Amino acid sequence: MTVGFVATHYPHADHHDEFVARVRRVAGVLSSTPGCLGAECWVTAAGDAVVSIARWESAAAQAASMQALGSADVDVAFDDREIRPREIVQLVSA
Repeated sequence: MTVGFVATHYPHADHHDEFVARVRRVAGVLSSTPGCLGAECWVTAAGDAVVSIARWESAAAQAASMQALGSADVDVAFDDREIRPREIVQLVSA
């Protein structure tokens, strides 16, 4: 079963470009792990949110990617650069 997630982030306007770069780095790490079918960074048309989308061959591959992310040199911390909590939706193929 294919799995994935959509994560919506709400950075302060002052941190928007920095946040896009952060999400792109995270997507690069995820994409490089076995079983990852893709990881992308999008922004809403209004420019108020940064959206990350990723898909994996299996839940085990997703878990391995998350573990790799934990040991990679990328910034995934939620802090005052974001104006509200992230919204993360876990997905499974239908």
